[in-house]
Amino acid sequence: MRKLVLLAIVGLLFLAGCTLREQGAVPQGASDVLQGTQQTGLVVSGEGLGSYVPDIAILRLGIESQETTVAQAQLRAREAMAKVVAALKGKGVVDKDIQTQYFSIQPVTQYVEETVGGIRRGKQITVGYLVSNTVQAKLRKVDEAGPIIDAVAEAGGDLTRIDSIGFTKEDITQEKNLAREKAVKDAQAKAQQIAGLLGIELGKPLYITESSPYIPIPGPIYARAAEAAGAPSTPILVGEQELTVTVQIIYSIK
Repeated sequence: MRKLVLLAIVGLLFLAGCTLREQGAVPQGASDVLQGTQQTGLVVSGEGLGSYVPDIAILRLGIESQETTVAQAQLRAREAMAKVVAALKGKGVVDKDIQTQYFSIQPVTQYVEETVGGIRRGKQITVGYLVSNTVQAKLRKVDEAGPIIDAVAEAGGDLTRIDSIGFTKEDITQEKNLAREKAVKDAQAKAQQIAGLLGIELGKPLYITESSPYIPIPGPIYARAAEAAGAPSTPILVGEQELTVTVQIIYSIK
């Protein structure tokens, strides 16, 4: 009877361990380490925050042209994009920092109803074509982002579409290293506190993993050309960017 009870308990523990792995509560590598040590280990995570002042702006912009024929839509889009690219280059953006991100030609349809033989029916008809051309420009002078947006909006006119702007730094190695150091110290402090509360002694780290730093996604921005000469440029505030590094460590228990 005792043997049957013990087998039932072991079976339940095994199923629980499999469930935790399936649900992602313990990473695959960490789970393997715990199994190799008969489930004797302490799993902790640590987080480290860092910040930096961006020195690059990433601008996503484009042209949309709608006409009754593909040829007309393409022509207007091509002419407008040529002016936009010329405006970017006129502000010092070099060829290697301008990249096409998206291009499409799509029919524009409209739902209409008609009566045939006394029966009212509806259908989709093509009323025109929409040409979209989007590029990404890397601005290496972030303080010029506002004037560049104004120049682009003026060059492309009513066909201009400015989707988003984001900020980054050419090299954030130093900031990532500092955030990683904070994350490891945070995990160590948690492990030591838990060990002290439970009255156990920590051994060596058995498993360590690090997540990629989190960097905020560029947000949308809408701009248009200045209405009058001498009008202030579109305000673009750079501020600071934050990054987060997370580590997970498994310690053995002596």
